[in-house]
Amino acid sequence: MTDVEIEYCVPCGFLERAEDVQHALLTSLGEDLDSVALVTGEKGVFRVSVDGETIYDKDENGDYDTDALVDAVRERV
Repeated sequence: MTDVEIEYCVPCGFLERAEDVQHALLTSLGEDLDSVALVTGEKGVFRVSVDGETIYDKDENGDYDTDALVDAVRERV
């Protein structure tokens, strides 16, 4: 099974963004995932990791697309 971690900046107000991605992952892939954890961070972070491997980082990848993130996780399940 697979563990997903969504690290988000609390002061930046990225909680809603993180919850949206978490909900999409659980709705689409819930039976194939062990966990989808929200992890608090700071300094503008918004990062999605699958089993410890970063698949999306706002600083490197720019704007996020929830559907693209779900597809990227699906490829690793």
